[in-house]
Amino acid sequence: MTPQLGMVLALLCGAVAMFALGRPRTDVVALLMIAALPLTGVISVPESLAGFADPNIVLIAMLFVIGEGLLRTGVAQRLGDLLVARAGGNEARLIVLLMVIVAGVGSVMSSTGVVAIFVPIVLRIARNTGVAAGRLMMPLSVAALISGMMTLVATAPNLVIHAELVREGFEGFRFFSFTPFGVPLLAIAIVYMLVVRRWLGGARSQPRPSGQRAGLGQWIDEYTLAGRGYRFRVRPGSAAVGKVFDTLAAAAIPGLNLLAIERQRRFAKDLLPPGTLIEAGDVLFFDLWKPGADLEGLSHRLALERLPLAGAYFSEHAQHIGMAEVLLPPGSSLIGKTVVEARLRAHHDVSVIGLKHGRTAEQGDILDEPLKAGDTLLVVGLWQAIRRLRSDMDLIIFNLPAEFDEVSPAASRAPFALLSLALVVVLMVSGLLPNVQAALIGCLLMGLSGCVDLRSAYRAIHWPSLVLIVGMLPFSLALQRTGGVDLAAQALMDIVGSAGPRTVLAVIFAVTAALGMFISNTATAVLMAPVALAIAQQLQASPYPFAMTVALAASAAFVTPVSSPVNTLVVGPGDYGFMDFVRIGLPLVLLVGLASIALVPVILPF
Repeated sequence: MTPQLGMVLALLCGAVAMFALGRPRTDVVALLMIAALPLTGVISVPESLAGFADPNIVLIAMLFVIGEGLLRTGVAQRLGDLLVARAGGNEARLIVLLMVIVAGVGSVMSSTGVVAIFVPIVLRIARNTGVAAGRLMMPLSVAALISGMMTLVATAPNLVIHAELVREGFEGFRFFSFTPFGVPLLAIAIVYMLVVRRWLGGARSQPRPSGQRAGLGQWIDEYTLAGRGYRFRVRPGSAAVGKVFDTLAAAAIPGLNLLAIERQRRFAKDLLPPGTLIEAGDVLFFDLWKPGADLEGLSHRLALERLPLAGAYFSEHAQHIGMAEVLLPPGSSLIGKTVVEARLRAHHDVSVIGLKHGRTAEQGDILDEPLKAGDTLLVVGLWQAIRRLRSDMDLIIFNLPAEFDEVSPAASRAPFALLSLALVVVLMVSGLLPNVQAALIGCLLMGLSGCVDLRSAYRAIHWPSLVLIVGMLPFSLALQRTGGVDLAAQALMDIVGSAGPRTVLAVIFAVTAALGMFISNTATAVLMAPVALAIAQQLQASPYPFAMTVALAASAAFVTPVSSPVNTLVVGPGDYGFMDFVRIGLPLVLLVGLASIALVPVILPF
């Protein structure tokens, strides 16, 4: 082993260790590697940064934008409604249709994005039908992971492996090269989930009598918000006039949230965000966490007049002010912070008025409660502020009240979103244009038709995922130049000895799947793709079955909740523990592995 190879391997081990520990964030680890690899002298700084110009990186970014267009236009929500209509209350039929639809949508979108879209749909289905959410969330995550085995653009590892083939001088995979493997593996997964669903447990949800999404009134009951609202009119000469309420925090009561400002115009009354400068005559609408507070003292200090609050306040103002349940995804910068430290009102003009660590709303004061991945926050604010949350990568809106349908204008753009998506798929399948150009055209059509705007398009892109891929790509080049790839390939060949190619595929699948338990499947693909191609070269065999095996194994991240963000997103809504994934996921990995080793040589001969 040369000193340069030793340095590259030391950096790689350090990156894997940080990925496994989850500290620092994966994108930060990637940036550290971009900065450190040129110091070894193996690659140059331009080569370390070359990933930012990789067409596949641009393609992945464009796919995030297309997914945002499908979300903003309500296409995914309509699929959920169709699912309920077709499946009714039959749990087995629900699981089958859910997994088929998720895998289909995931074949043209990021699997993480698919789960982010379908978590609210599945929760709504569970509430409407009475099926336990835990029986549906695991099938959701499994189908989303298997969707990565459906098409070339379904998941980042496929594109990484395709790019490695092209760099080695081969043709690369086509759009539907993965489909002959994904369809039978999906069928196996569906049958498996139907058998093991009894072990997913979970109490049955109480069905909503109307079959509709929760309304604002239902959330008020669920989060015990009744009796916490107050209205005060600002009198002339008040110390609050001309100021933002946050600047009066020292004089206000801890736990008192300003939710909106009512202002009487000449012909109508407006509701304004809490960051608006206060004027005389404004009516301040508050939420109070701690009962028994000195509201009389507050009104005296700030010259406020207390007004009555009707019980149907939210319903009466539903065209202006609303609520949303948002989920904290893995990697969110809000994890570990308290509700106060998250400063959602300062950044987004929404206030947190409820919190769920699992499935039950926390009672009492939650302002100083540390936030965890998978937590659910109930936020309140004006509808335009709630819509803007959709493009925040730190939060995922997973449930909107029934009242939102009446104020959401994006649903009318759904046909344009579907046409744009269909055009992208046709262009990719036909090969008339490069994939990245086809995706860019689709994004532009989404923007021209009003499905997305520039702000939401930029914010829809999950930049940490892109930085992770860019940061890991230089390792492939560095390991090739230092002989690390050949060394790893020879080590695997020594393990299998004189065994046949199928045994080699089985070892490659096992090693890739094992790595995927601790690091991201994208990083796994970056590391294992050149090793697989080197083994194919040593065996003087076709590279395609070896590359496909790596791709399938990289998507088989079923075993732990940290194997993939897809799994982490369903932990909270499904009320799962670590061992739930192990006992359900490990047998499924073995099944998928056996099926893959049987299928790959038949469809892609050696």
